[in-house]
Amino acid sequence: MEPAGESGSAGAPTSKNAKEQSKSRSRRRWRKGKAKASRLMHTMDLRTMTQSLVTLAEDNMAFFSSQGPGETARRLSSVFAGVREQALGLEPALVHLLGVAHLFDLDSETPANGYRSLVHTARCCLAHLLHKSRYVASNRRSIFFRASHNLAELEAYLAALIQLRALAYYAQHLLATNRPGGLFFEGDEGLTADFLQEYVTLHKGCFYGRCLGFQFTPAIRPFLQTISIGLVSFGEHYKRNETGLGVTASSLFTSGRFAIDPELRGAEFERVIQNLDVHFWKAFWNITEIEVLSSLANMASTTVRVSRLLSLPPKAFEMPLTSDPRLTVTISPPLAHTGPGPVFVRLISYDLREGQDSEELSSLVKSEGPRSLDLRPRPQQGPRSPSLVVHIHGGGFVAQTSRSHEPYLKSWAQELGAPIVSIDYSLAPEAPFPRALEECFFAYCWAVKHCALLGSTGERICLAGDSAGGNLCFTVSLRAAAYGVRVPDGIMVAYPATMLQPAASPSRLLSLMDPLLPLSVLSKCVSAYAGTEVEDHSDPDQKALGMMGLVQRDTSLFLRDLRVGASSWLNSFLELGGRKSQRTSVPPSESMRRSVSEAALAQPEGPLGTDSLRNLALKDLNLKGSSEASDSPSMSEMSLPGETLSAPTPSDVNFFLRPEDAEKEAEAKEELSTKDRGRTVRASFPEGFHPRRSSQGPTRMPLYSAPIVKNPFMSPLLAPDNMLKTLPPVHIVACALDPMLDDSVMFARRLRAVGQPVTLRVVEDLPHGFLSLAALCRETRQAAELCVERIRFVLSPP
Repeated sequence: MEPAGESGSAGAPTSKNAKEQSKSRSRRRWRKGKAKASRLMHTMDLRTMTQSLVTLAEDNMAFFSSQGPGETARRLSSVFAGVREQALGLEPALVHLLGVAHLFDLDSETPANGYRSLVHTARCCLAHLLHKSRYVASNRRSIFFRASHNLAELEAYLAALIQLRALAYYAQHLLATNRPGGLFFEGDEGLTADFLQEYVTLHKGCFYGRCLGFQFTPAIRPFLQTISIGLVSFGEHYKRNETGLGVTASSLFTSGRFAIDPELRGAEFERVIQNLDVHFWKAFWNITEIEVLSSLANMASTTVRVSRLLSLPPKAFEMPLTSDPRLTVTISPPLAHTGPGPVFVRLISYDLREGQDSEELSSLVKSEGPRSLDLRPRPQQGPRSPSLVVHIHGGGFVAQTSRSHEPYLKSWAQELGAPIVSIDYSLAPEAPFPRALEECFFAYCWAVKHCALLGSTGERICLAGDSAGGNLCFTVSLRAAAYGVRVPDGIMVAYPATMLQPAASPSRLLSLMDPLLPLSVLSKCVSAYAGTEVEDHSDPDQKALGMMGLVQRDTSLFLRDLRVGASSWLNSFLELGGRKSQRTSVPPSESMRRSVSEAALAQPEGPLGTDSLRNLALKDLNLKGSSEASDSPSMSEMSLPGETLSAPTPSDVNFFLRPEDAEKEAEAKEELSTKDRGRTVRASFPEGFHPRRSSQGPTRMPLYSAPIVKNPFMSPLLAPDNMLKTLPPVHIVACALDPMLDDSVMFARRLRAVGQPVTLRVVEDLPHGFLSLAALCRETRQAAELCVERIRFVLSPP
């Protein structure tokens, strides 16, 4: 009996190891399949890829058509017929876009713009379908062939291909409507609203299920899947008026069903991005601000000697003018909307430098507990660095602080050997424009004046930021030039937002499928920053508490939330069990559940009414608290000379080709038929083609821009030439697949047109926000290193 017992005890680990090995092999096969699709996309030209896909689709279609009347075989035959039709219909549009895309590049060494990105994304989808079609053709006779799994994936990617074909036609419409060289939609406001109205009604859920992140590098897709599952789980509990840790705890227990049902996840993701307001996104993005999560992130990041949160008092001070240092100008504290108040900045330094432990600086420190200053024995103070980096974080103007960005800032401090000051500006919608700009400008000037306290001599100063922070970097520098004070020696921005108008562009069409920056979310954040976010269903008591107050309050309710979350977890699996038992009663011919993707193919077109979305247009903006602030110095400071703030004339703002590019312009005019310029957006679709429309109803998105977004201090791309000439050398790092790519390309083109030094580097296959993902994979680390290289170029010019 003893040998038998020993054999039984050894069998269990063996079985467990076999399961682990099987899972490991499955993961390796999945990675190999993704890598093969990626190689196909890079090694085959578009025409060859389409022809190969069509041939395989026809072969698979013929095979499954001959397999009898079974439901699975019928659907496989149907999906391959759809792949053939859509691939043949999409190819001419992509060839046309690719043929003129070079006309919109910054230069021949920087082949990047929204048209190229859209073609690349469509090629990724075609490459995946080609890889899957080859797999089906090779394995369809095998007894191990998983027909249902392959069918679901093929249907999902076919639905995505249909929507991508619609985007290609929209891009052709932009091409026909815009003047040569212009990437942003140039029709009148009514025509722009019509275009956006048509675009936002497209179905998006197919991009957030099985196809999630197919256009990005394979290494980042598991992270995107985790984020999407967390997002939809968080959104499910957010509508139940839970907050902070409560939502997070409950979401952990109910996320399982979204992980095992990609179609359900995609449908819920679409509901969340279209229907939940900016306060939801503020809460979701601020999860990283929770003490537990931020502490874990900092434990895994570079250890620095100094990380202090400083509170700058709201006191005016004098700054010397660059034109004549004997003269000074008064820098007033921020006053817009909420009146005078302190501005918070975080000082990060890898080494303890002279001045950083002075009594004057220590008097400004805001206590954060033991994490604010490294208390280990330190070596002797180092000398002041000749350089200083002033950083402005991103977050859509509505979320996050320097704490969320601290992990990569610590790495920057080590690699650059310079102290970094990161500004915690007030966030919208509670503090709309121009509050954030005022605070960032005030903090920048304070850092320049008091650089000795920060451990720097201030010989070289670089202004750096990402996304919304990149926007603020430009506008802070513009304001410094308007005041006549020192501008930074250079600006490094990553994926900045330079155009805050709801204008369509080829890259912004990618927001239909972007899991981190959907168009409706971008629009809600911009509306909040502009002060036009009128719907506020949040609890005023919660708003008074603030983010950290909410976390502290929710901690006391954490055990209750765990109990509620556990109940929700059990209920979700009971619901899944109930669904399974119901499916067993379905006749064998209907045994396979119809996926959301298949429903997309069968759904008739049902566009939303024009009036239903036109009524969403926002009225002209009246700044909150303008009556209180009308006499304040801060608001008068924003009122620069008329020629600076007035709406720029076409001669001032040149989005188009430079005079020396007249030959290219003529070539583009030949390429773009003038007879197509008057066509409506809907008429740009060929007869018989009907993309799927969203089932979520009208999205709450403004289709008309408020006048304030045309202010050059809010949309620097709209600044007149005389303002752009005041900017220092600019270094932009953008993402090829980012909806904001065209913002970077057009801003770089405008700077180059007025003779300002500018560089544009575009990284491939990464999403918006890669700096916060720097530790995730090799590709994000390389992109983050590129940003450091650009900053180093500013601080130590050749």
